[in-house]
Amino acid sequence: MDDNIHVLLAEDDRNLGNILKSYLEAKGYPTRLCVNGEETLDAYRRDRFDFCILDVMMPAKDGFTVAAEIRAMNQEIPILFLTAKSLQEDVLRGFEVGGDDYLTKPFSMEVLLARMQAILRRSGPEPGNEEQQEFRLGQFVFDHVKQTLVRGEEVHKLTAKEAELLRLLCLKKNQVLDRAEALKKIWGDDSYFNARSMDVYITKLRKYLREEPSVRLLNVHGVGFKLVVG
Repeated sequence: MDDNIHVLLAEDDRNLGNILKSYLEAKGYPTRLCVNGEETLDAYRRDRFDFCILDVMMPAKDGFTVAAEIRAMNQEIPILFLTAKSLQEDVLRGFEVGGDDYLTKPFSMEVLLARMQAILRRSGPEPGNEEQQEFRLGQFVFDHVKQTLVRGEEVHKLTAKEAELLRLLCLKKNQVLDRAEALKKIWGDDSYFNARSMDVYITKLRKYLREEPSVRLLNVHGVGFKLVVG
C-alpha cells in the first residue's frame, strides 16, 4: 500500500541520512536523500514526492525556510521536521510554516515510522465514514446537519463550529483527534488565537457531554483530544 509514497529526506548528517534512507526503503518508502536546503528544493522542483522529512538545522537553507517554500508550491504534502531542539519556539515555528509534526533527536526508527504513518492517515480521507452526519454517543444523538445534541427531551443547539468540532471527534471516536488537524479543517490555520478559540468550544462540548457517563472528552497532552465512548 505504501510503495507509492516517495519520501524527500533532508538531513545534513550524511551518515544519519543514509541510515534513515536505508530504513525507510526497507519499509517500502522510496527515499531521496539531500544534505542541504538548496539541494532539497531543487530535488522537490524536479521530481514527485509524497512526503517530506526535513532536518531543521541545514546549510544553505534551514528546514523552516525549505518547508515554507515547499508549502508555497504545495499545500497538501505532509512535512515532518527533525530537530535537535525541543524549545517551544522552534516547535511553534515549525507548525507556523506548515509542518505536520516534529521529532526531537535522538529518536528511534520505529517512532519515525509511526509518526509518518499517523500523518499519512490524517492527510488521507477517513475510510467509510466521511459522509456520516448522525452519531450516537451513549444516550445522546448528535445530528451534524441540524447542529443538535439530543437526549430524550433534552436538546442542545450547537453553533456551527461546535458541530464541526464534535463531528471530527465522532469520526475519530476512541482515537486521538490531532489539534493541528482540527484547526486546519475548521478554522483554516492553527494560529494561537484560533487554538484558544477551539479550547473554548472543547470546554462547552465537554460540559454538554458530562451529563452522559459513558462519554468522556479527554485532553491528550501536547497532541489533541480524544472522544471516549463506551
